[in-house]
Amino acid sequence: MTNPANPFHDFNQRIIDEFRANHGQVGGPFEGGRLILLTTTGARTGTPHTTPVGYLPDGGDRILVIASAGGSPRHPDWYRNLVANPQVTVESGVFTYEAHAVVLAGDERDQAFARAVEADRGWATYQEKTDRVLPVVALHEIARPGPPNINAGSPGEAIRLVHDVFRRELALIRREMTAGGSTLGAQLRVNCLTFCQGLHNHHTGEDMAMFPFLADRHPEAAPVLDRLRTEHERIATLVEELRTALADLDPAAVRTEVDRLTTELEAHLTYEEEQLIPLLDSGGSGDSGDSGDSGGSGV
Repeated sequence: MTNPANPFHDFNQRIIDEFRANHGQVGGPFEGGRLILLTTTGARTGTPHTTPVGYLPDGGDRILVIASAGGSPRHPDWYRNLVANPQVTVESGVFTYEAHAVVLAGDERDQAFARAVEADRGWATYQEKTDRVLPVVALHEIARPGPPNINAGSPGEAIRLVHDVFRRELALIRREMTAGGSTLGAQLRVNCLTFCQGLHNHHTGEDMAMFPFLADRHPEAAPVLDRLRTEHERIATLVEELRTALADLDPAAVRTEVDRLTTELEAHLTYEEEQLIPLLDSGGSGDSGDSGDSGGSGV
């Protein structure tokens, strides 16, 4: 049911519904971009409010969001809410987690905003439209014991969805590299390094948790698990070579390494899905969220 008194609310709700129905993939103005659903607690009402928000990878356990409101003279409601109540909920489409919001200040804010502008000139356009300084907010994931909260109906689906996150992020990085021409921007370097860390965490979680779990219940899968461990080592080598190219600020080398990683990672993910999803979903493999992906919520 639409709300003629508040078309912006209806627009947001359509995006929220599409986002949740498609594990984070949406069309329209957000298609192909990085998007989360951010749930804050109302500063005056105390009720939860969910808003689609673009984000920037920032490495480690945090992402960045910018309170642009399209260059409006007023801060968006979600920003005023998190200033009053810094604990928020983040939905990536695959993962859901609690986070602590910190408003960046001084040089840290300015450097983060400069990276955002370098990646997308639209942020500068928004800043030019208003006298207020657009706030940059870091959302720090709050670590919880146990496996991550993956929005999946089975362990096999959880693995596929996590893999799809890596596929989409790597495709987005490749598009950003093409758009960047002969340069290698600071935000693109952060995006690549965040991806590398997320992939390392994911494979470490599989090696330490999911693979031993499957080896115990499916001894016949030992050759498959051995091959996947070997592929993890090969991919780790490619990741280190990408890190080296990023440290050397060599755009051509980075493109080469990203292409190599894309080819080998896609083959690895496809083989793993073909071999392990039937085992994971054959019964007796635990809860849907316990996929052995113990490396945090994001890439």
